[in-house]
Amino acid sequence: MTLQAPKGTFDWLPPRSERALAVREALTEPARRAGYGYIETPVFEDTALFVRGVGESTDIVSKEMYTFEDKGGRSITLRPEGTASVVRAVLQHGLHNGQLPVKLWYSGSQFRYERAQKGRYRHFWQVGAEALGSEDPALDAELILLAVDGYAALGLTGVRLLINTLGDKECRPVYRAALQDFLRGLDLDEPTRQRIEINPLRVLDDKRPEVQAQLAGAPLVVDHLCEACKAYHEEVRSLLTASGVAYTDDPRLVRGLDYYTRTTFEFVHDGLGSQSAVGGGGRYDGLSEMLGGPALPSVGWALGVDRTVMAMEAEGLFGDESAEARVRVYGVPLGTEARRRMFLLVTELRRAGLSADMSFGGKGVKGAMKGAGRSGADYAVILGDRDIAEGTAQVKDLADGDQSAVPLAEIVTMLKERLDK
Repeated sequence: MTLQAPKGTFDWLPPRSERALAVREALTEPARRAGYGYIETPVFEDTALFVRGVGESTDIVSKEMYTFEDKGGRSITLRPEGTASVVRAVLQHGLHNGQLPVKLWYSGSQFRYERAQKGRYRHFWQVGAEALGSEDPALDAELILLAVDGYAALGLTGVRLLINTLGDKECRPVYRAALQDFLRGLDLDEPTRQRIEINPLRVLDDKRPEVQAQLAGAPLVVDHLCEACKAYHEEVRSLLTASGVAYTDDPRLVRGLDYYTRTTFEFVHDGLGSQSAVGGGGRYDGLSEMLGGPALPSVGWALGVDRTVMAMEAEGLFGDESAEARVRVYGVPLGTEARRRMFLLVTELRRAGLSADMSFGGKGVKGAMKGAGRSGADYAVILGDRDIAEGTAQVKDLADGDQSAVPLAEIVTMLKERLDK
């Protein structure tokens, strides 16, 4: 039996894989323009990093982590999210001792053992941006704006921004107590009742209809905010409005991780069905202390590459897959000597900055021209024994069929002039 990819994973194949690369570039370009530097952390970390950072009460830690013991007897976990690793790296290498905020972006694989379904995979790809070491509403607004600009650069029009605040260590305890009192009176299963005592906010994020139906009258954090948190949130909202960013206040938005404080936000797309979130993030002022570091108020986001690709497909932004070009020039050699000459010509074209390919395997002219058509190339260069004797090659415009003999020594220059227009 042919081996298959593990359940809940999938392979990125051309041309969709090229689309994913383009999406990653577009989503991170605004952050790079804003002075964020690239960071790459290990795919696996000490399990304690995520237990302490993400939170024991989260589904991620309690149910979804890929955790194993390595050959040295250490408990290791494949990273389920990127923020905890970034904070760990900043603390480990003392980046927080320099200029603040520390601005970083990343791109990479994440792993969660979730129930596999469309838009929810066990191996998925995210890009993220984090700004560490400053408690400033302008920084929250900046990060939201960078994500908005990334989606806009891709041509997406159906992405909606939801925003909320979760309060801070001053006002959160009052809200937590009120929420616990409300939740204890509901008809909930034992694991959920245990969650009420550990982190009641997590119950609000429970997606089960039978739980959501009971949460209609739950107290809202916005009704329990201290004056400082109210002012902070209003400043974030004001900066977004002044920047022309449309958003919806969602007082029930809590996100799925324990470390969020104050600003929290999510980007959703209605063309993806139940898995509508394409990205999100928020402020996490206490995460550094959870990991043994100093106070380091921070804010960040992670955007799903696979879900963003799906959102673009839902909006029809990619067009016809069959029409997507792999190369601009395709070589059609006819005979052994022509293959040798064509190999050198194609190499010269590539070194001149043009994408080029050629027919391999000794195909006849019919099969080779079929390959030229499938490649999506603009031009085919056809070379036979007679052409070699005359020091020329036939250059064919695959769009209009026009064909002419061109001296071999001039082909690279001629094609570069035509294709660089």
